[in-house]
Amino acid sequence: MLKKKASPKLPQRETEMDSEGKQPFISHLEELRKRLISSAIAVGIGFAASYAFAEKLFGLLVAPLTAVMPEGDHLIFTNLPEMFFTYLKVSLLAGIMLVAPFIFYQLWMFIAPGLYKKEKKYVIPFVVASTLLFVGGSLFGYFVVFPFGFKFFVGFSNEYVKALPSVKQYFSFAIKLLFAFGVVFELPVVIFFLAKMGVVTPKMLRKNRKYAILMTFVLAAILTPPDVVTQCMMAGPLIILYEIGILVAQIAWKSREKKKKDAEDDEETAEIDESEEVNK
Repeated sequence: MLKKKASPKLPQRETEMDSEGKQPFISHLEELRKRLISSAIAVGIGFAASYAFAEKLFGLLVAPLTAVMPEGDHLIFTNLPEMFFTYLKVSLLAGIMLVAPFIFYQLWMFIAPGLYKKEKKYVIPFVVASTLLFVGGSLFGYFVVFPFGFKFFVGFSNEYVKALPSVKQYFSFAIKLLFAFGVVFELPVVIFFLAKMGVVTPKMLRKNRKYAILMTFVLAAILTPPDVVTQCMMAGPLIILYEIGILVAQIAWKSREKKKKDAEDDEETAEIDESEEVNK
């Protein structure tokens, strides 16, 4: 009689299980609370350190706009506490950027219990890559997109109308773009972990490339000002990041397939050893 081959045993995830074999929901909430508190404390420290330089930081934030405004023009504020709260917001933003590596580390530590033991070694690459991509995306928006976008908008000024941007409106607009570029630049990291989980494959990503390109332009149209140049400045890097994502997905998929093959080989070896013991 032929012996039915057992399914390969993959490495078990190191998670805390309850009596039913499921990870308790309360433990998830406790872990999330712990990570959020740690991140909040770090952001508070970063905020306190940044507030001492709030005025200089605000000057850096508005530099791309003031550079394209007519000589002698300035931003305005119409509410007396507006500048005070703006300095607080700028300091908070700087504090988040300052402690971004710690925040990404806390995010990793939250998802780590659900990973295989071998996958936990990716903590340093994850933190470094996530931080560099987020900060790099924000800097790309600041140094490349802002000058073109603001020049486009200020260009509508003429002898009949004059641009008088307010501090509050500019800050909201600038922060939206900075965070948008920072988040979308995380695409390769997201694709890597989706490939590690088997949600996507390199073949699938290549096959759907044309739809991905379409979606990048749609996303760029939503997140950026309504001018073609700025939209292309976001869509272009996104397409490049998507291609990089295909490469990292290939690496993640090969690693995943190798683990499955090793597990199958170990199972076959165990079956052979068991058969030899029986024959003896």
